[in-house]
Amino acid sequence: MDAHSRGRADEIDPADQWVLNPQTGNYELRLDHSAGQPTTPQAPTRPRRATVPSPTPTEAPVEAPVPGQRRRRVTEPGGGAQQPPASRRKRKQGASRKKKVLLWTGGTMALVLVGGATGAYLLYNKLDGNIDVVDPVGLESKGFRKGEAFNILIIGTDKRTGQGNGGYGDKNSPGHADTTILFHVAKDRTNATALSIPRDLMTTIPECQSRREDGSILTIPAQQQARFNVSLGQDGRDPGCTMRTVKELTGLTVDHFMMVDFNAVKELTTAVGGVKVCVEKAVDDPKSHLKLPAGESVIEGEDALAFVRTRSSFGNKSDLDRIKIQQQFLGSMIRQMKSDETLTSPTKLLDLAEAATNALTVDKGIGSLSKLQDLAKELSGIDTKNISFATLPVIDNPDEPKPITVVPHPTQAPQLFAALQADISLTEVKKKTQDAKNAQALAQAKLLQGVRAQPTDVRVDVYNGSGIRGAAQSTINWLQNEQGVNRSTNKSNAPEKAAKTTLTYAPNQADQARALADMMGLAATALKPGTQAAGEREPMTLVLGADFKGAGVPINGPTKAPDVEKVQADKQVCAK
Repeated sequence: MDAHSRGRADEIDPADQWVLNPQTGNYELRLDHSAGQPTTPQAPTRPRRATVPSPTPTEAPVEAPVPGQRRRRVTEPGGGAQQPPASRRKRKQGASRKKKVLLWTGGTMALVLVGGATGAYLLYNKLDGNIDVVDPVGLESKGFRKGEAFNILIIGTDKRTGQGNGGYGDKNSPGHADTTILFHVAKDRTNATALSIPRDLMTTIPECQSRREDGSILTIPAQQQARFNVSLGQDGRDPGCTMRTVKELTGLTVDHFMMVDFNAVKELTTAVGGVKVCVEKAVDDPKSHLKLPAGESVIEGEDALAFVRTRSSFGNKSDLDRIKIQQQFLGSMIRQMKSDETLTSPTKLLDLAEAATNALTVDKGIGSLSKLQDLAKELSGIDTKNISFATLPVIDNPDEPKPITVVPHPTQAPQLFAALQADISLTEVKKKTQDAKNAQALAQAKLLQGVRAQPTDVRVDVYNGSGIRGAAQSTINWLQNEQGVNRSTNKSNAPEKAAKTTLTYAPNQADQARALADMMGLAATALKPGTQAAGEREPMTLVLGADFKGAGVPINGPTKAPDVEKVQADKQVCAK
């Protein structure tokens, strides 16, 4: 069915204008609600407005039942009228165009909006059949459980599939993870965080398995210190391998994935009638062919794809700056998809649903229209101001003389991972923020009564009993460079592994212990007071245990979001 010609009359639900003609087996347009269906077959072409013949007095209108549609009462043969035929069915005030089951995701990416309108069943089978499904080996979906956070991995590939995409990307690419976003949805559904993972990040790709076309299983060995983007496509890796790589990197279980190619951006932006973007200065990029005047523009199709692909016109022309542009674009697209202009247009909703399902390859756990609708319901109540876009904190790769790749920031990345693991929002969600403050205040009341020393007065020896290589040195770097604890020393490995982190101090070092406990998020049980007074220059002893999650990550679990650069989906930002 053509998405642009639904035969919609004013104030009429689109579903009520289509009925099944039993002689042709096709759904056909009914414009006169007091008439029956035509008795002559019609070709299955784009529906047009036409005069539909009325039945003769001796004929009862033939109308096949359509699932979910209330049948009209009709005049009986012989004049035994049950009820006068209804005129146009009126929309229930405030009910028919509810803003519900609209969801997101998309290509480099935006939201998969699958409408819950009454007429959606007319396209259900077609839309359901549009979705491509990959069943990652050894990964089972647990669905969406109330009271549990979940994570969706959104992967935009550089594979040149689709009409008009032959000139983009690496022509030999099997489809690498060119753009990757880990979308974390909070357990109370009040907020979400979209974490971009740079494609040039050096990380470990764990051993994984993928399913070949003939059904056999291919095992791909682990690869140490490889670019993140080769976790997909390279050596036969499928999205399940990328999911495992993200879990290895972040410590977060990835519940589902959505994968798209270049066509997603073009089709989704066209379906919503364009996306508003803003640039500080005019752009004329010969590489991406992006041309925009300074200020705001509305872009769609090829222009939208050029916008999210360009690197030469913004920032320092790096992939990290391109990520910022993509995040700004996605925020704008989310706003457009949740706007009244889209939500109240049946044509746009159906076009968007068709474009989204055509664009998607997903895991089996969300591999149907009904399951995507379930996902939409989980996301529909999140306010755009509580959707944050952030980028994994990184530094230049120290192993490269002229760094081209990056590695996770040694302290900021673990802090951000810990916050997501603890389901802490990066936005100011009032209830969650207050709960965190209350928890922090309670911990401090029990633990940190008394005077605290200044960071420059704290002396501590750090031993690594965590089993994590380099934990002591990364902690020393964090203490000295970010906390001002200059009198800290790396004492290498502890005599044996420790289950818990402990801080041993003398009675006359209590003020230092309180200060260090503040910095590291140590619980009261982690402090081990001694009985003998220490000398003036004698340090305390900190042993990192198995509960150590990373330098700067509170041992007792974070109570607030780390200070990372982010942008909220409700904010219009001009690209620089």
